[in-house]
Amino acid sequence: MKIVTSDQMREIERACEGIGIPMSELMENAGLAVAREVDRYLRGTSSHSIMVLVGPGNNGGDGLVAARHLRDWGARVSLFLCGGRREDDLNYRLTKERGIDITEVTSDDSLTQLDRLLSSNEVVIDAIFGTGKTRPIEGIFKEVLERVRKAREMHPELLIIALDLPSGLGADGGEPDPSCLSADVTITLGYPKLGLFTFPGGERVGRLITADIGIPDNLAQDVTTELMTPDWARSSLPQRPIAAHKGSFGRVLVCAGSINYIGAAYLACSGAVRVGAGLVTLATARSLQPILASKLTEVTYAPLPESEMGIIASEASGVIHDWLPGYEVLLMGCGLGQSPSAVDFISECLLALPEGLSPAIVLDADALNTLARTPLWWQRFGEEAVLTPHPGEMARLTGASIEEVERDRLGAAKRAASEWGKVVVLKGAYTLVASPEGIIRISPFANPGLASAGTGDVLAGAIAGLLAQGLPLFDAASLGVYLHGRAGDIVKSELGEAGMVASDLLPALPRVIKGLKEEQDAPGH
Repeated sequence: MKIVTSDQMREIERACEGIGIPMSELMENAGLAVAREVDRYLRGTSSHSIMVLVGPGNNGGDGLVAARHLRDWGARVSLFLCGGRREDDLNYRLTKERGIDITEVTSDDSLTQLDRLLSSNEVVIDAIFGTGKTRPIEGIFKEVLERVRKAREMHPELLIIALDLPSGLGADGGEPDPSCLSADVTITLGYPKLGLFTFPGGERVGRLITADIGIPDNLAQDVTTELMTPDWARSSLPQRPIAAHKGSFGRVLVCAGSINYIGAAYLACSGAVRVGAGLVTLATARSLQPILASKLTEVTYAPLPESEMGIIASEASGVIHDWLPGYEVLLMGCGLGQSPSAVDFISECLLALPEGLSPAIVLDADALNTLARTPLWWQRFGEEAVLTPHPGEMARLTGASIEEVERDRLGAAKRAASEWGKVVVLKGAYTLVASPEGIIRISPFANPGLASAGTGDVLAGAIAGLLAQGLPLFDAASLGVYLHGRAGDIVKSELGEAGMVASDLLPALPRVIKGLKEEQDAPGH
């Protein structure tokens, strides 16, 4: 599913006009779709009282259409007009014909009426601005939103549903106006807007629902930012032929772990195994092998020489190069540390890779920190690879500050992927995956439970395991991010956010894959 900027959405709407789909039809479709989603969310609207805040533009028009349908389905609907509507406005006239209670802002008395409405309604639909907000919210609009906020503070059960965007949320940059409400649900129209996945405004979105309003898919074919969806993930899963053997699902060489980060090796190897890799071999410091063997029973081992206990020696790079011809994928970096010998080992493995070796490569953690020490490292490391930095690692790789990376996550990932010629996974809430060709995929998951040590090791392992099964780098990285995020949501639903640990994700990964396949086989899918 495409994710659009406000300019792209306007271009798509103009293209609709050009092929005979007028704005009036899109508005009718949008309002009906919103009404259906509200009805579905409330499990029927006939017993609910709903107030719609109507702005002066198209977002307000969508709200009028939604109000009409909700009234036809038995809801008790009232309208609060934050700006005047023309008498020849068809949707305004149709709501008046239905006898819907309408209050228009004309004086302080109307604001007093707003307070009464807020105290007597269960649901508020915010249809004031949507993507139409281009400057700070002032005047009556600010006053209305502030009164809704105060009503919500007094009555926490008041449900706020935003139409397209919470009013005051930047459609492109996600910057929230001080008056922007925190919605429980946002029903975005046609395509999700980029600002819904950008913080700090993303915290105001609540549950996000995308409503189909009848825009032909081909009109958005040139948009290069996409949202990962269950249907996309299902179609991307590697095939599992009935006559397969372990060689059918690929071999992963994981180079990970050090005396202080033994668990990283366990989590990375387990992530690869849990998404279906056929064989995983752990290359780690010789003294760590007996410790890990007691926990990792399904993997094989390549014990490496040490510079000191639990620290891989730099000359071990030759062992890795000797082993690589037997593997499709190399995962390097998880928990290797930044000791001088570990840094030398990583550098010699990656920057002196013998000609003729062409495994798919996944680099995480200390592999990224080591590359960041090398000026213009991407000119020396020309192999195709997936890089999985968190914002701190991304800052070190690019020379930017963490604040600069976070301020423009999409731009940072897109520029880096293009310049480096690598697939870049910029981790965080709504993780981004950028291809060298300029395509961006955004994860639909934002889960604070994943903000704990080791979850990135599981993700790196999952990406490597999918690569081993033959997926292209960009698809493997994207699917790994999706499966990892959905596994996190499963764990959150069972355990909550606090106390979730990385190893909780491991048994959830095959459950996610199984669930995707079962959804495909379900009747009516």
